[in-house]
Amino acid sequence: QVPLVESGGGSVQAGGSLTLSCAASRDTYENSCMGWFRQFPGKGREGVAFIGTGPGSPYYADSVKGRFTISRNNAKNTLYLQMNTLKPEDTAMYYCSADRCRYCSGTFCYSNPDDEYDYWGQGTQVTVSS
Repeated sequence: QVPLVESGGGSVQAGGSLTLSCAASRDTYENSCMGWFRQFPGKGREGVAFIGTGPGSPYYADSVKGRFTISRNNAKNTLYLQMNTLKPEDTAMYYCSADRCRYCSGTFCYSNPDDEYDYWGQGTQVTVSS
C-alpha cells in the first residue's frame, strides 16, 4: 500500500484558491508528524507547512504565512493544505510527507522542516497564472 497519495493540484489564476489533500495509510499516519514541501523547477525542495501531534501551532514558511493553512483529519488519515490568495511564485510540485515525531514538548510532538522525513508522496502540480 502506497503510504501517501496527494490530490487536488491544478491550474488556477492568481488570487485563487486550491486545497491539496494527502491520503495516508493508517500505519503511516498514526502518531506521525506531517508536512507539505514544494519543489520549483531546477531547485531543491522547500518546506511549506508542518503539523505535529497534540496541542501546538503548525509551522509555516514565511512565504505562505497568512495564506496557507495546514490541517489534519485523524478520522480519515488525511492531511490538507488550504491555499488562498495564490501567487504565480507558488507554482511548484507539492509533496506530502510524514515523519516519526522527533521532538516533544509536553504532549505536543513535532519534527522540524529540515529533518529527513520518512515518507513522501508522488507530488501534485500547482500552477498559478498571472
